[in-house]
Amino acid sequence: MRVWLRKLYKYYVNYTDNQSFDLGEFGAAEHHKAPQYESVTTRSLYVTMRDGIKIAIDVVLPQGLPVGARLPAVMILTRYWRSVALRLPAQPGKAAQANRGPIVDFFGSHGYAVVIVDARGSGASFGQWSSPWSPDEIEDYGEVASWIVHQSWSDGNVGAMGFSYEGTAAQLSVTADQSAVKAVVPEMIEFDVYTDILFPGGIFNEWFAAAWNDNNVALDKNKLPGLVPWYLRLLVEGVRPVDTDKDRQHLKEAVSQHENNLDVHNAVKDVVYRDDRVGSLNVTLDECSVFSYKDKIEQSHAAIFGWGSWLDAATADTVIRRFLTFNNPQRAVIGAWDHVAEHHGSPYLPPKSPPVPNQETQLQESLRFFDKYLRSNDDDSVPERVLFYFTMGEETWKTTSVWPPTGMITQRWYFSPGNSLSLEPPTAATGADTYTADFEATTGTLNRWHTEMKKPVVYPDRAEMDRRLLTYTSPPMSKDMEITGYPVITLYVTSTAEDGAFFVYLEEVDKTGKVIYITEGQLRALHRQVSTEPPPYKMQVPYHSFKSKDGLPLVPGEVTELTFGLLPTSALIRKGHCLRIAIAGHDKDTFTRIPSKETPVITFARNKKFASFITLPVVG
Repeated sequence: MRVWLRKLYKYYVNYTDNQSFDLGEFGAAEHHKAPQYESVTTRSLYVTMRDGIKIAIDVVLPQGLPVGARLPAVMILTRYWRSVALRLPAQPGKAAQANRGPIVDFFGSHGYAVVIVDARGSGASFGQWSSPWSPDEIEDYGEVASWIVHQSWSDGNVGAMGFSYEGTAAQLSVTADQSAVKAVVPEMIEFDVYTDILFPGGIFNEWFAAAWNDNNVALDKNKLPGLVPWYLRLLVEGVRPVDTDKDRQHLKEAVSQHENNLDVHNAVKDVVYRDDRVGSLNVTLDECSVFSYKDKIEQSHAAIFGWGSWLDAATADTVIRRFLTFNNPQRAVIGAWDHVAEHHGSPYLPPKSPPVPNQETQLQESLRFFDKYLRSNDDDSVPERVLFYFTMGEETWKTTSVWPPTGMITQRWYFSPGNSLSLEPPTAATGADTYTADFEATTGTLNRWHTEMKKPVVYPDRAEMDRRLLTYTSPPMSKDMEITGYPVITLYVTSTAEDGAFFVYLEEVDKTGKVIYITEGQLRALHRQVSTEPPPYKMQVPYHSFKSKDGLPLVPGEVTELTFGLLPTSALIRKGHCLRIAIAGHDKDTFTRIPSKETPVITFARNKKFASFITLPVVG
C-alpha cells in the first residue's frame, strides 16, 4: 500500500531542506555516508517454499556491482505489494515497473542487496493469508533468508526492516532463521495486538479494523484501495508480476487464491476478551503479537533498532515495553511523527510540518545500525542499549539508557471543586461531578489511531470539543514542567449502566485558551479489575489482563474504582500554561459505542474518601 505513496513523497519533499536537527550521536551530519553506487537494478522472481507455495520477491542490487562482490542484504516483508506495475510505456532498456522508492534506492546505492517479499497470500504470491503473521508466513521469512544466504552476491548477513505490518514481520523474521537474520529495524509496530491497536483499553477500534480490512481486500483483488488518490490510479496498473510471467497467468492464478483470505473485521468484531478466539480461527490475538515470541527473539541475539512515535497509536509504548522486556542489543527512538515518519505530529507545530530528523537522516541512522551488525563495523558511536526520545513543546531530543529517565518523580493532581485540578487532596466529606456520556464526542479523523492508515496526525484546538466533556483544569504553572513517561488515572465513579467506555485526555491550555492534546488513555469498565498476576511483559502502568476470568460488570449506583495508564508521552508544559484532564464516554470516529444503546450518567467522586486524581511522571 505504501509503494506509490512513498514514491510520490520522494518527489515533493526536499530531504535536505527540513528543520535543523542537532542530537549529538543521533542524526548527526558527520555520520552521514555518501552513496557508493549511482543506481540499482531490479529483477523479480518466484521462490518456492517447503509446501510448494510460490512467493514473489524482488531482488534489488547496486548497478555496476563488481564480479564476485558479496553484499549484506536487507529484507522488506510486506502485505501491501512489494512493487507495482505502471501504465507508463517502457523506456528503452527499462521496465515500466516501480519498486518501493527511497528505502530501496538508499540501501541499494549504499552497497546493500534489498529483497522485497510479497507475503504468502498477498501481492503476486500464491497461497492464502490466514491471519496476520501466521506461523506459515513467519516460516516463509526464514526460507527467504536462507535463499538469500545461498546467492552468489550474498555475504551471508541478512537484516530486515519496515514500517507497520512490515516492521512486525521484520521483528518476527529473527524467529524463523536465527542464524541469518542478525539485525532488524521494526518501525511503528504493535507489541500487543489486542491492547495496542484493535482493543485499546478493551474498547474495539472499529474504524481501524474496518479500514484496514477494506484496504487488504482491495489489494488482494489486485486493485488499488480507496485511500489512493485518483492521479495515482492513472499511473498504477496493479501489483508487479514476476519477470517470467509475461502473459500474467501466474499472477491471475495467485490472485484467485487470495479470495478466501481472512476478513479481519468480521473475525475480530465479536471479540471481547484477550483470550477469545478470533472468528473461526483457533488463535487468539496474543498469538499474533510480538511479545509472545520473546524467548525466540532473545535466543536469536539479533540486534533491534525500534522506532515509535508519541502520536502514532501505541507505537511509543511498543518501543518502551520492548526496551524493558527483551535482552537483545537495542537502539530505540521515539519521535513525534505520523505513522511512517513523513510528517511531524507534534501539536505544538503547524500541521504536516517536516519530520525531525528528515527522512534522509532517518535512513542514515538505520544504515549506521546495519553497518555495525551486518558489516561488523565496530562503530562505538552506536551503543548497544540506548533510547532517544523527543520532548514535544520543548521540541528537543534527549537520550537515556534506562526507563523511566533518571530524575523522574511522580506528582498527584486531584479533581477539585469548580472543575479544577489541585496538588492538595480533598478534605471535604462530599464532592462529586456528574457527566452524561456524549456520543458525539470525537478526537477527529486525523488522530493517533487514524494515522495507522497513512494519514497525518493533526489535533486541532480542542477548546470547543472540551465543552462536550467533563474537564478539570489546573491553575497556571509557576514554572516549566516536563512530563515524560506514563500518566496514571484513578477515578471513583458511579454509573447508571453496567458497562461503559472511559476516555481520559491529558491536555495543555495556553495563555490564549487554546487547548493542546498531549496524550490519552481509555478503559472499558468491564475490564477494570487490576490483575495481581505477573503481566506477560514489563510495563509501568496497572496491569489489566483483559481476560474473561477478570471481566467484572459495573453495579449501577455503586462507587467503583477505575485505575489505568495513559499512553506514554514527553511534553514540556510552559510556565503560565495550565494542565487539563478531559473525560469522555466515547470517541465516535474511531471506537465502538459502549453500551450500544443506553446513555450512561456517570458521577465522578472528588472527596476525602473517594479522591479521583491523576499521577503524572515529572522530570526535574
